[in-house]
Formats: sequence, structure tokens, C-alpha cells
Amino acid sequence: MIDVPVLIVGGGPVGLTMSLILSQQGAKSLLVERHPGTAIVPKARAINARTMEMYRQLGVEDDIRAAGTPPQFGKSIIWTETLAGKEIKRLTPGRSSAESLAASPAGNCGCSQDLLEPVLRAHAERLAPESVLFDTELKSFTMTDDAVEGELLDRSTGNIVPFRAQYLVAADGAHSPVRHMLGIERTGERDIYDSVNIHSRVDLRPWTADRPAALYYVDQPDLRGTFLTINGTDRWGFLIHSLSVYGFTQANMPPERCVEMIRRAVGVADLPVEVLGISFWKCSAMVSDKFRSGRVFLVGDAAHETTPSGGFGLNLGVQDAQNLAWKLAAVLRGEAGISLLETYEVERQPVAREIVRATLLNMQSLGRTERQAEAKLPRAQYLNEQGLIFGLQYQSAAVVPDGSTPSEVADHVTQYVPTAFPGSRAPHVWLKRGDERVSTIELYGRTFVMMIGPEGREWRNAVPSHLWKLVEIHQIGDDLSDDADDFCAAYGIGKGGAVLVRPDGYVAFRINSLAENPGAILSDAFGQLLGLCNCAA
Repeated sequence: MIDVPVLIVGGGPVGLTMSLILSQQGAKSLLVERHPGTAIVPKARAINARTMEMYRQLGVEDDIRAAGTPPQFGKSIIWTETLAGKEIKRLTPGRSSAESLAASPAGNCGCSQDLLEPVLRAHAERLAPESVLFDTELKSFTMTDDAVEGELLDRSTGNIVPFRAQYLVAADGAHSPVRHMLGIERTGERDIYDSVNIHSRVDLRPWTADRPAALYYVDQPDLRGTFLTINGTDRWGFLIHSLSVYGFTQANMPPERCVEMIRRAVGVADLPVEVLGISFWKCSAMVSDKFRSGRVFLVGDAAHETTPSGGFGLNLGVQDAQNLAWKLAAVLRGEAGISLLETYEVERQPVAREIVRATLLNMQSLGRTERQAEAKLPRAQYLNEQGLIFGLQYQSAAVVPDGSTPSEVADHVTQYVPTAFPGSRAPHVWLKRGDERVSTIELYGRTFVMMIGPEGREWRNAVPSHLWKLVEIHQIGDDLSDDADDFCAAYGIGKGGAVLVRPDGYVAFRINSLAENPGAILSDAFGQLLGLCNCAA
């Protein structure tokens, strides 16, 4: 019998990130994955700056960048008739602009899933040896008032192993068996188009070395495809969109024809091509009607399925894990009431709906679901979604309003205005610790963090003793210096104010200046945030 606080089902990036964060939070978990090892095909590749911030906080950023695509390939998107032929258009994504890069100390990263997963697995196993079991499948489960119980199949031996967990987290993909077992429906656009990903070994440097790009769109009357950069030298993905529109099917796409398609897209009839893998799939834009059923939670593609247009799928999923993991850990430690877990769906489902809709509009604007004579260029928001990456805000019981109103922007998809409005991602500001430059982002990610203005020392002294172990405290002018006086302005407080940041880097509570009875104020705020009182919102 396996008895574990949290059972994670699914060993992709979302499940492995869940394991990592739970271990960092001191909560034990067991991850099971039915495949014998990590991904063998590239799949997702785009990791945005918000996600890289999270991996920086986990101590994984450097290893991901070392495994990923050379950074110069992330600065352009190119449309061509063939790689060797006429170039139609070149686009610089807004995510690479100076304004976007200034929003975070961690930039975007390209790292294909087959290279990312081994990095995450190694870190997960280092933090918690024997916490990850591959070749192990969830066969069944039932829920009681205080546990999830069921059976696991060891696929290598055929043995059935019973388990008991306090919570189960389903990170088992778009076709989630757990979601089906729970009977949770999804809403949205199903099977919008059919596609094939061809993973190939082919040297494209003669046509890419002097114009590095993350994507090379190929637009021909009888072929719509995209070269996906993996290592920028001899490993590439080739995605053919809307197979049936062009008369292609799984039955008539053997490796030989895949080679032919790649050669046609490059424009070189005798190009040496080795097919490493072929993956057929259908694109959908769906959000689960519920992200939770009792003691079972859906994360990642089990909870929402995006189109690939914009590269949001992986990022949305691992940020689900970040949102849920600290809450589970707090409940398991007895520091929070079980009602805190209700805020996972309340916070993440609206975000999922917003992003799934954006990727659907991106895909529709690219026009790659229908036959067309000429290339159709995308909507202006495509790859310029800084507002969706940094600017989405939570409203839940795990956020204490401060009576202010959020900043308004003309386009919430593309525009991001740094703010510490409660429920927002806490902004990046450069500070100093001695002679070392440190970002506020690097202070977050492990526990609650209280940031205090230079004249707010009484907030430090007012933290009730029962909260000491829950919060890390930093004060401008004490352990941190702010030579440019940026912090208070960026966080919207006076010099005597304070901001409380959650373990996932979102602002939980903000107060502009010193107030009477600060200890009671902090105690009430934590009581609401952790579901331990009926404090007024």
C-alpha cells in the first residue's frame, strides 16, 4: 500500500513542475507516469518570461536555458514560399521588445519538451528521491470524505499496487482519463483542424543561419506548414496544418511522403532528410467546466486545451501547478483551512478561458484551417500578448482588496502596466543587497514575502508571533537598498506602506501607509488569505 499526501498523475512538464514545487514547499508527493520515460518528441517549445521567472525561483532556469534553443532564434518569425525561395514577411515578436524585456529579469526561452522534461525530472528526483515513478499507470480511484483511494499498475511487472492519498492532482493531458472518470465536461471548440508534427533530422542551416527564427511559416497553394526550431542546426519539427483540407490523411502520410513534404517546403528536391517521429493530432480550444471535484484537481491540458498559436499551452499548465501547489502545501501543513483550495478554480479558470480564447483568435487570424491562394498574416496581438503573460489578475478569497481600482489599458491582451494591485503579479524592480543586484522576483516563490517601505519598520515589528514561520520580511533601507527610489512607486505604496506577496508571486495584500494596530491588520489579512476566519473582503 502506497500512502502519500499528494498523488500526481502525469509526468509531463506540468506534473513534474507540481512535484518540484510541492517538494520545495516541504510537502510529500508521488508522481506516476504511464510511459516508461520522458517525452521522445519535441511537442511544446515556447516558455514565456513569466514561466521562466517561476523556474528561476525553483533554481531550474539555468539548466533549462542550457538545454534549450540558442536565444537568437527567438527574435523573429518568418513567412516564406519555400525556405530556399521567396520570403514573404518577417515579424519581430513584441515579446522580444525592449519594453517587454524590461518587465522581467527572466526572458523567454525556447526549449522543446523532449529536452525540458529530463531537466525537470532530474530536479524533481534530486529534491525528493523516489518521488517519481514512470511506467506506472493509474487504473482506478474512489473518493471518501478524507482520502482518494485506488489502484496503480506497475506496467513493467504487471503488479497492481493499492494507494491512498489525501489529494490527487490530474496532470494527465488533454484526453485526461481522470477527467473522464470524474465525468467533467468541457466547453469550447473541439477538433478545429487536424495536423501532423514531423520530427526530422535535416540540416537547414543554409537557409536559416543568417536569419534565425522560432517559426518559419511556409505558404503554398497546396501546402501550409511550419518549420519549428529545435536546436537550430539539424533537428527541426515540421507541422502540416489542416491535413484533410489538402487531401492528406494519416493513412497516406508514411515517412516517405513526410520527406517529400519537407523537401517541397524547403524547395530542394534532393535534400537529405531523416524522419525521427510522426505525430498526428487534432487541435481544440476547450476549458473544463470544473477544475476540481472533491479531493481531485485538474491541471494543465486536463483542465484546458489551447491551440498552439501563441505558445501558451505549456505555460498555462505549469502556472496552474504553481497556483495549486502552495495552497495544497499550506493545507497539508495545517497552516490554512481547506477553503483555500477553493480559490484554485476561482483564480485559474477565468485565466484559462481568456488565454484559450486568445489562442483561438490567433489561429483563426493565421487562416491555416482553410485552403487559400496567398499567405494570410496574423492579427496584431499574435506574439505580442504581454498583457496576458504578465497582466492577468486574480479575484478570490486568497486576495485582500485594498479599495483601489486597477489600471486601465486600451488592450489588455497586448499591454502590461506593472502594478501591485492586489491579485496582480508582483512587479519586477531592481534592488540591491549589499553590492549584489537582486530583482524583487528573486525574493518570491518559496513563502509569503512582506515588502516594507523605508519608513515602515513597525510593520516588521507587528507581525504576530504565530505568523513568523509563514512570512519572510524585507525592508527597503534595511536589508535591501533602492538607489533609484523605484520600489514604492512601482508597488503603489507610500514610504510607510507594505505589500504581502504570496508564494506564487501574486500580491495578496497591500496597505499604503502605517496604520493603527498593524498587528491586528496583518492577523486579519492572513486569516482571510488562509481561510482561517470569516474576515470581511
